[in-house]
Amino acid sequence: MTQRIPLQDLNSDAAVEHHSPQAKPAVRSPSTSGHIYVREIQGFFQRIRRYSSWLLIALYMGLPWLQWGDRPMVWFDLSAQEFHLFAATFYPQDFILLTWILMLCAFGLFLVTVVAGRVWCGYSCPQSVWTFLFIWFEHRLEGPRHRRIRRDNAPSTLETLWRKGAKHTAWLLIALVTGITFVGYFTPVVGLVKDLLSLEVHPWALFWIGFFTLFTYLNAGWLRHQVCLHMCPYSRFQSVMFDSHTLVVSYDSARGEPRRGHRKEVADAAVGDCIDCELCVQVCPTGIDIRDGLQYACIGCAACIDACDSVMARIDKPLGLIRYTTERALEGKPTRFWRPQLLAYTVALLSMVVLLISFLNARMPIDVDIARDRQALFESTAEGRIINYYTVTLRNQDTQEHQYVLSATGLPGLRLQGANTFSVAANETRQLRVALTVDATVLTQPSHTVELHIAALDEPEISYHSKTRFLGPTRR
Repeated sequence: MTQRIPLQDLNSDAAVEHHSPQAKPAVRSPSTSGHIYVREIQGFFQRIRRYSSWLLIALYMGLPWLQWGDRPMVWFDLSAQEFHLFAATFYPQDFILLTWILMLCAFGLFLVTVVAGRVWCGYSCPQSVWTFLFIWFEHRLEGPRHRRIRRDNAPSTLETLWRKGAKHTAWLLIALVTGITFVGYFTPVVGLVKDLLSLEVHPWALFWIGFFTLFTYLNAGWLRHQVCLHMCPYSRFQSVMFDSHTLVVSYDSARGEPRRGHRKEVADAAVGDCIDCELCVQVCPTGIDIRDGLQYACIGCAACIDACDSVMARIDKPLGLIRYTTERALEGKPTRFWRPQLLAYTVALLSMVVLLISFLNARMPIDVDIARDRQALFESTAEGRIINYYTVTLRNQDTQEHQYVLSATGLPGLRLQGANTFSVAANETRQLRVALTVDATVLTQPSHTVELHIAALDEPEISYHSKTRFLGPTRR
């Protein structure tokens, strides 16, 4: 059986006692610690997180403004039931692709989690990206951690009020831009902004802008770590995917314990490298103490690693007291990268990618629906012919106009009445009433199977074939 890394309950007395008698009971569970004053820290991993966050925000904010021809590059047009993604256009019948893509994302997340824990949460999750953005503005407008604590514990002053007002104004502006951008994926953002400025925006668009503005402001500005602790299900079932070979943020207790206080004491060889400065706790966005072991609240952002490394560098100790490592490495055992769990996720993910690519390559940019006329089963003419009527709905799912030809097979002498060629513009739907006729003498039974063929004249590989029924009189 695969061993799991145990999660510690920080509310328990054992967790409070920590690994050392020098541990301070003031270190509390994030669920009971109230407001968390996050300290700003610089370092290698924070630069990676900061650059990736700015890139993700730029992509989110910028995509709705980019054009692809005469339409937005990414546009989910609900009214027309068209979903434009770069050069491709998808329709409701293609929703199986959405399910497929979501499953790919899920398996990709599982694969990353098995390898490197919750790096998605620390570097790419929208909740973390926007929370760190809000915290960045908080640091710029309210100052360092110690000043924010001092101001909050002191009577309000004019400086405190304007700083907090500026911070919340910045938060609301970010949330507003976030809300407008989100709605811009469903309504062309250029027109949306013009409507907002002229106060002619549609009520539903205004509602959704307000909705996402409010919840962005609440989630990233006020709830923050509470979303990760109490609302995100991923933090609860992540341990199922962890094993002793998973790369996670860990504290090397064998090297750090027992703690030696803030002074640079080197005489006692039994004293560990940890000076109990609690800087790792102060920089943690969820307020945990990584020295208590792996906890479900850890989002793997590595802020504690950069903080601890900065302290180790100042006291001339090796870096990596807190680092990305595995449980087996901490125990001095070898770590295996490939293991059955990882192999299973990899095979499943690659198989789904291959199937998705094959499906997209085989996907025809044409959708046809054929329905028999329900009003009259058939008509008889004076010339002894039988006529059946059908309603053909054709949607051109390509990015260019096509001319199509319609034909029918299945009975001797079966032919179409009227024109059999027609043009359909790109992303247009056209409905046709089609009449098939055949000599009554070839009908040996009341119902025969016939097949309708539709093909593009300029691209014969774009074709559609569908079987239907041709009805006639009952012979006695």
